[in-house]
Amino acid sequence: MALTNETQTDAVLIAAAREDAAAFDLLYRRYVTRVYRYCCSRTNNAQVAEDLTAQSFLAALEGIGRFRGNGSVAAWLFGIAANVCKGYYRYQKRHQQAPLETVTERTDMHTPDLERRIYRQGILDCALRVMPELSEERQEVLRLRFLAGLDTAETAAVMGKRRGAVRKLLSRAVDDLRKRCLDE
Repeated sequence: MALTNETQTDAVLIAAAREDAAAFDLLYRRYVTRVYRYCCSRTNNAQVAEDLTAQSFLAALEGIGRFRGNGSVAAWLFGIAANVCKGYYRYQKRHQQAPLETVTERTDMHTPDLERRIYRQGILDCALRVMPELSEERQEVLRLRFLAGLDTAETAAVMGKRRGAVRKLLSRAVDDLRKRCLDE
């Protein structure tokens, strides 16, 4: 049976990619959009996010032999992406911002109902505008859960926290956003 993105689990794809780099392409296609959104939310710059996404997947490909399989592949990939983004900031003195529509164009392209899309855009614009006012830890949990699409366990693994702590942190971050966006 040929490897396809839909029929293979992440673990099977990792095992195959260790033997054949072409199999890594399936993992790349499965996660590239989520990793890009995560990097874009960290940088607010589409071009930088594309570079960081590419660097993240290159690091994953180079380190695939070190993946132990103890956690999920998603947590492993987003851990790499988080480290790549942190490295970017260590070497940058200034951060240039791209328009917010850069992030939202890729996330809402398939919403058919225009009113719903406009409503979601308003909520997303408010959340993205208010997010920098939150603590770095709250920003990170929001990025990992909502932009990267990781579950609680994967988010906890990336952040080095317990699941309960991530749930509390996420709840408080969402409450902060809700209060600040509803006040507008």
